[in-house]
Amino acid sequence: MSYAIIGFGKIGQALAKAFARKGIDVSVATTRDPASFAAEAAAIGPHVVATTLAEAVKADVIFLAVRFEAYPNVAKALPDWQGKTIVDVTNAYGVPVETLGGPSSAKAVAQAFAGGRLVKGFNHLGASVLAQDPAVHGGRRVVFLSSDDDAAATEIGALAEALGFAPIKLGGLSEGGLLVQGRGDTWGQLIFKDLVKFD
Repeated sequence: MSYAIIGFGKIGQALAKAFARKGIDVSVATTRDPASFAAEAAAIGPHVVATTLAEAVKADVIFLAVRFEAYPNVAKALPDWQGKTIVDVTNAYGVPVETLGGPSSAKAVAQAFAGGRLVKGFNHLGASVLAQDPAVHGGRRVVFLSSDDDAAATEIGALAEALGFAPIKLGGLSEGGLLVQGRGDTWGQLIFKDLVKFD
């Protein structure tokens, strides 16, 4: 299984640190020349490799960690996302509700990545919290996952476990997805809730 993070702002870097912490290879890409952020990627660890967007979208699992407004441009990188799992880490806070075409921002993203399996996840924590070791006080930091494809949610849940997090499935995008999204001038009820699960 291959992994890529598209977007290398604070959230993208926080995700890269999670992979590096567990020694799992991940490529990172933006629309910029990878040479412009290769040093930052290398500083996180040897398992984080800066690459082009065209190379990054070849991965099996792709974390979409760009500004919400940028997702349509990323979606154009492939004509068909068949066989790919996209983890939607975006938040549409500040985006007018009427421009989303429905109540769920994740549904809008899913439609753009035609053929792919979309999982909403890893987006409810701020970058500074997400970047921390998820092992907390003998427990594991919770990440919420929502998807209309249960197999995809299970796959990303297993990855979250491998990264040291405690995944909690919230159901479909139209139910659980609404709890972990920003849209218009409101935040979902679970946004910014930093929870720890004890086994």
